[in-house]
Amino acid sequence: MSQKQELIISLAMLQSRLLKRVDQHLSVHGISFSEFLVMHHLHGAPNMTMRRIDLAECIGLSASGVTRLVNPMEKHHLVQKEVNVRDARVSLVQLSETGEELYNYAQVSLEQCADYLLKSLGNKQTTKLLKLTSSLF
Repeated sequence: MSQKQELIISLAMLQSRLLKRVDQHLSVHGISFSEFLVMHHLHGAPNMTMRRIDLAECIGLSASGVTRLVNPMEKHHLVQKEVNVRDARVSLVQLSETGEELYNYAQVSLEQCADYLLKSLGNKQTTKLLKLTSSLF
C-alpha cells in the first residue's frame, strides 16, 4: 500500500473518530454535528438565510439530503422555510431565533471539544495542519 493510500485511510478514520466525539459533545444540545454545520452556515449567511441547494453544497450533501436534515430542524423550530419572492421554485432556509440561540450555546461546547481533542497540538501546529488540510480541495 502506498503512503498516499495510507494517508487517505488514516484521514477517513480520523474523521470518523472526530465526528463521533463531536456528536457526543453536541448531543447535550439535542443536535448532531451535521445540524450544527447547517446552523453554522446559516449563521454566517446574509439575513441568516440560504438556498437549500447552496446549503447542500456547503455541507457536502445532496439537495435531498439537506431536505432530510432540515425537516426535523424545522419541526424543532431551529430553522424556518422562507419563500423566495423572485422565484417560487427556490427553497430558502433561515436560522430561527431559537436556532441562533442554540447555535451560540453549541459553539461553546464545540470549542471545549476542540480544545480537548487538539490539546496535543500547539498553535503553530494547528495553523500548519489547517493550511495543509485546506490545500487539499
